[in-house]
Amino acid sequence: MGDISCSNGNEVNGKAHSLAGYRKSCWYEEEIEENLRWCFALNSGYVDKTFKKLHMEAKEVTPFLCGILHTGATQYQDIALLDTKPFGKALVIDGKLQSAEIDEFIYHESLVHPALLHHPNPESIFIMGGGEGSTAREILRHKTVQKVVMCDIDEEVVDFCKSYLEVNREAFCDPRLELVINDARVELQSREECFEVIIGDLADPIEGGPCYQLYTKSFYESTVKPRLTTGGIFVTQAGPAGAFTHTEVFSCIYNTLRQVFKHVVAYSAHIPSFADIWGWVLASDSPILLNAEELDLRMKQRIKGENRYIDGKTFSSASTLSKVVRTSLDNETQVYTEGTARFIYGHGTALKQDQG
Repeated sequence: MGDISCSNGNEVNGKAHSLAGYRKSCWYEEEIEENLRWCFALNSGYVDKTFKKLHMEAKEVTPFLCGILHTGATQYQDIALLDTKPFGKALVIDGKLQSAEIDEFIYHESLVHPALLHHPNPESIFIMGGGEGSTAREILRHKTVQKVVMCDIDEEVVDFCKSYLEVNREAFCDPRLELVINDARVELQSREECFEVIIGDLADPIEGGPCYQLYTKSFYESTVKPRLTTGGIFVTQAGPAGAFTHTEVFSCIYNTLRQVFKHVVAYSAHIPSFADIWGWVLASDSPILLNAEELDLRMKQRIKGENRYIDGKTFSSASTLSKVVRTSLDNETQVYTEGTARFIYGHGTALKQDQG
């Protein structure tokens, strides 16, 4: 999963690098389902330190090398930064593409702005995860925001993104940003303060990954909700939301939040680099009722600069789901717990180590 393949069929992954038989094109390949893979071409001419060392030891002259800018493994996750032809720089964690330079604005604008705009005066924001820095970047565009706490469990991923993702360096230097390296559950439980908005920018719930417990009813009920101010809003990314993929975790996360909050809104957008429609869920005990014109007015008043993707009409459209998805969400009965967790296809580092 998350393999790099050369044109002659040889493969390179995070565990074993081979330079034999390199040709002019390399491809990133991700196994989305058991019988479905998604791949795209990488640029040539880049090589990370591991590849350079192997190349020198092999004493080979290879004019075209795969667009692998960096690979590594942390205590929690395998990480890689690729230079892709269609999507620019792409961050891959545990074999799953997390973010791509060309279209990450769709994901992050969709995650951040609806929640902050529906709140009358969001001043203090807590991000669960978000080590890439893009979520913080979008939050900090809001003029009302005075404090952002970004809590990510994996310091190496945060440092990795600080070093390689230039677009977010300004956000990491903003004095309103407080960076905390900790488990989001532990951090929220240890704090006495409350937040107007809490954002779940967590890795996908994959078996053996570090985050699936943070999608459970008990976590939302006992940890997230008590840390919201009156009228506070919670939003989380909720996995694939396509016609054939929304039942993996999206419908279950939506139903779980309905058990905890009075008002819940699901919405989705197509993310080209994900090869699917992606979903998010807003939740609050206060009504989420702004129309397109009201959202546009708040954007004009509150946000520095222009959004590229989200505006009032776009959100209205995004929250109008297709019939097949609406039907599934209306009929979903499963509640996400640690004992009944659903996962998207793939395995995290912990499970791979157990299996090894």
